[in-house]
Amino acid sequence: MKNLSLDTTKAVQFLNADIVNAFEPKVKAAQISLEEGTCPGNDFLGWLHLPSSITADFIKEIKETANTLRENCEVIVVAGIGGSYLGAKAVIEALSNSFAWLKNESPAIVFAGNNIGEDYLAELSEYLKGKKFGVINISKSGTTTETALTFRLMKKQCEEQRGKEEAKRVIVAITDAVKGAARAAATKEGYKTFVIPDNVGGRFSVLTPVGLLPIACAGFDIDQLVAGAVEMEKACGVNVPFNENPAAQYAAVRNALYQNGKKIEILVNYQPKLHFMSEWWKQLYGESEGKENKGIFPASVDFTTDLHSMGQWIQEGERSIFETVISIEEPNRTLLFPSDGENLDGLNFLAGKRVDEVNKMAELGTKLAHVDGGVPNMRISIPKLNEFYLGEIIYFFEIGCGISGNVLGVNAFNQPGVEAYKKNMFALLNKPGYEAESKAIQERLK
Repeated sequence: MKNLSLDTTKAVQFLNADIVNAFEPKVKAAQISLEEGTCPGNDFLGWLHLPSSITADFIKEIKETANTLRENCEVIVVAGIGGSYLGAKAVIEALSNSFAWLKNESPAIVFAGNNIGEDYLAELSEYLKGKKFGVINISKSGTTTETALTFRLMKKQCEEQRGKEEAKRVIVAITDAVKGAARAAATKEGYKTFVIPDNVGGRFSVLTPVGLLPIACAGFDIDQLVAGAVEMEKACGVNVPFNENPAAQYAAVRNALYQNGKKIEILVNYQPKLHFMSEWWKQLYGESEGKENKGIFPASVDFTTDLHSMGQWIQEGERSIFETVISIEEPNRTLLFPSDGENLDGLNFLAGKRVDEVNKMAELGTKLAHVDGGVPNMRISIPKLNEFYLGEIIYFFEIGCGISGNVLGVNAFNQPGVEAYKKNMFALLNKPGYEAESKAIQERLK
């Protein structure tokens, strides 16, 4: 089976000769520090060999719980924020029928707990009225405001609609092994639980129950997802030569470009199903590298759609960007372009061609135009859009992020900046224990 491949040709042409090879010692040292656990944030390296450590019994337990939810629910609400939902949503959206929401197939997977939108939550509550629904509550602490608020609402409604005992069968907690509000509630209520490993941060947690359970609930093959990640774990191993290791090459080229003034990386896809993969990637790299006034800014576009909105800026705007394109070699369906007798649109020259051929020529034409316009381009290619190759992409980006963060010289596994808004929010809401902060912030607002 072919693996994910990386082509950096149209990026390195913008760099001085041998600059990428000059990064080899830095990249090698960065990967060794991951492997040996000597890098900053080394207490959060549980993701590094997670794919190859997943057992058949563990997968079986996930599937059994997923089947219980699938058999007893019309809707499954996944409550989580950041890494506690983006990975699962990325995979589910990538594999689902684009119009699944119109087909009313059970169970529908709905994501909540990722915002504090009153209209959103009220509309979700209305949608769930009269429906048999279950909840997967994903929170290590159980006190993250967005998720805790949503879970409190969902738990109450589920118990009112299904009865307390039946609700217990369809509420699952994915949380800390021993501590925290979510663990305490799950123990008290008798919910089925899975553990978020202490040494795996949220944005690296797709291959833990955080991602695997919702993905299995959606009916997708988590065995193949894990198998793809295992394959990429081997392909990006610490002993794989630099020139053969796609994650090492990716980390080297993006850091070389950054050093050369390219401050923004735009992740590009030509397959709308990958939109949320980009959203997951943005969190992974933004939260990992954006520290100490350093880090490449992660942005994303959906082509060809955004060529009609962002295309002008990318073609002729400030030359502070580079692009990384995810390309799917073979779509899962076949659709031929039809002939038209009147040919008013002048497109009969495309008659009989696959729609994907038109899309691929749009991709190639865009790459040529953007490179001509001064935008370095990397291309990640996968044979098909399926569970196996999504597993490869996930692990490729994770190990690439770990290496890249170490090369940059930051702790890629913490997120101290995320706490700033929370402290202000709690102070503004007069949360007990924040009296001094509340007083100080009110003075600032006068």
